[in-house]
Amino acid sequence: MTEDPAAPRPSHARRGSLQQGRSGTSPPGGQLPADPVEPGEVAEPAPVPRRRGWALDTSPLRNPGYRRLFWGLTSTMVGQQMTLVAVPVQVYAITRDSLLVGVTSMVSLVPLVVFGLLGGAIADAMDRRRLMLVTGVGSAVTSALLALQALLPGGGSLWLLWALVAAVSGFTAVNQPARSAVIPALVGPEGVAAANALAMTVRQVGVIVGPLVAGLLIGLGDLFVAYAVDAATLLVAVLLVRGLPPLPPGGNTGPLRLGAAVRGVGEGFTFLRTQPVLLMTFVVDVVAMLFAWPQAVFPELAADRYAGSANAYGWLFAGISIGALLMGLTSGWVSRVDRQGAVVLAAIVVWGVAIIGFGLAQSLWMAVFFLAVAGAGDMVSAVLRSSMLQTAAPDEMRGRMQGVFIVVVAGGPRLGDLRAGAVASAAGVGVAMVSGGVVVVVAMAVVALLVPSFRLFRASRAGA
Repeated sequence: MTEDPAAPRPSHARRGSLQQGRSGTSPPGGQLPADPVEPGEVAEPAPVPRRRGWALDTSPLRNPGYRRLFWGLTSTMVGQQMTLVAVPVQVYAITRDSLLVGVTSMVSLVPLVVFGLLGGAIADAMDRRRLMLVTGVGSAVTSALLALQALLPGGGSLWLLWALVAAVSGFTAVNQPARSAVIPALVGPEGVAAANALAMTVRQVGVIVGPLVAGLLIGLGDLFVAYAVDAATLLVAVLLVRGLPPLPPGGNTGPLRLGAAVRGVGEGFTFLRTQPVLLMTFVVDVVAMLFAWPQAVFPELAADRYAGSANAYGWLFAGISIGALLMGLTSGWVSRVDRQGAVVLAAIVVWGVAIIGFGLAQSLWMAVFFLAVAGAGDMVSAVLRSSMLQTAAPDEMRGRMQGVFIVVVAGGPRLGDLRAGAVASAAGVGVAMVSGGVVVVVAMAVVALLVPSFRLFRASRAGA
């Protein structure tokens, strides 16, 4: 961003180490002014006082632009989680085949990966507000079609359901990089961590509340309402985004073409290879998820080790989200962290140690406690890694970096499920979890030693 909001944006694209800095200056965090913004310009944020204390930092909500983005996200989270629960239930009702339920997960993953990468490039090539509007409308229409297909005779069509699931995943994958990339333009670099903590806390509320509401509706045999609620909340989000000013990316934009988008993905990976700090934000998360994601062992634990405990599967499934939510509500300190790289490494070590404890826990409540600790560590890591990407990457690369982030976040746990399931089948759940946690802890120590630029990264120097 420029110091003069009326001046054209300089290009910050460059190759080299982040520690060498980038040209240009970044504004302090704050609010978008109420004055009209000319097309092609983004208004300069005004300073927002930093809060002290442990409570969730809500200061970004003073910003009218971010407030629209936040309430749009809030309105959609419960509905999206209801759809995530309703789809596998409907697939099983149609097919009575658990394998096809698993295939449905891959049906959603493939467009998420493909369009997550392309969506990041698109978000760096066109006005991000317009992109959020187009994809938001697409998501709302697709969710409405999901509701209508639930009324078809026989409970619906599997192939139609898969097509709509793929479409929802594709629209989401293009929307999310743009939504994340505009946060620094709305709140300024100093407000990014607090804005991310707010958004991720709301997501955890949705993860907990959405499945509960969906379960009640599904118990009443009403998949239509579950899908319709999602469509309605997505429409609310679109109406809120309409009130944002134009949000063009930094650098030059031109006509949007598929070939240019594909080349943009390649340029993003080329840029990423030259930036060890940004690259390591992805690497450390892949390591944490690949070696210590525990969800695949929940059914076995619920049926065996914790068979005498009521609703063991439900508590295990909720454990990580409970910890993440509690951390989100007490995350005021996270938004003030300057040495973000070091704290990310420490948070992932907490994740790894907690997973070791989970693997050894002989009671359900100890297992849930350790999962909650793991979730708290993951919440800190996710907030700070997102903030590092949004502040350390130049504006014209933020969409592509967020696209890679989505792919990593979506793919890591699925690879982790595969590893955990294979090791648990061969050597037992305890070995699968304890060995994975140990690998995570050791890997973070190795990263700290071999990539000092990541360990020494400071938010205050990101735009220097």
